[in-house]
Amino acid sequence: MRTPRDRIRHAISFEIIGILLVVPLGSMGFGMESQDIGVVAVFAATIATLWNYVYNLLFDRAMRRWKGSVHKTFTVRILHALLFEGGLLLVTLPMIAFYLGIGIWQAFVMDVAFVLFYLIYAFGFNWGYDRVFPLPEGA
Repeated sequence: MRTPRDRIRHAISFEIIGILLVVPLGSMGFGMESQDIGVVAVFAATIATLWNYVYNLLFDRAMRRWKGSVHKTFTVRILHALLFEGGLLLVTLPMIAFYLGIGIWQAFVMDVAFVLFYLIYAFGFNWGYDRVFPLPEGA
């Protein structure tokens, strides 16, 4: 399994790169000020960073128990990303509606767009991270 230090590096780098990508894309896609998208993105990233650490630790422990290894197949990576983003959606939806002064449906559509972005991003980032920082022997 990964060390706590490695997990922290993973979570922080994931969120920083994600914010750098999502703020300009969200601003253009929703026709909103970058500042507003930035506040939403930083809030969501803060929540996501905490969730990322806990979620990945629990997911790896579950994989080790069920499979005897933390190596992820293509299918497991898809499941991993879907479960992560689904949990995050439940927490961020009310904040997006409140901060932007929009209805819950509009916030849901916006949040789903962010989730779709982050699903693809999470898959690619985690795959790349595993290549740049391989799992230790015996993981």
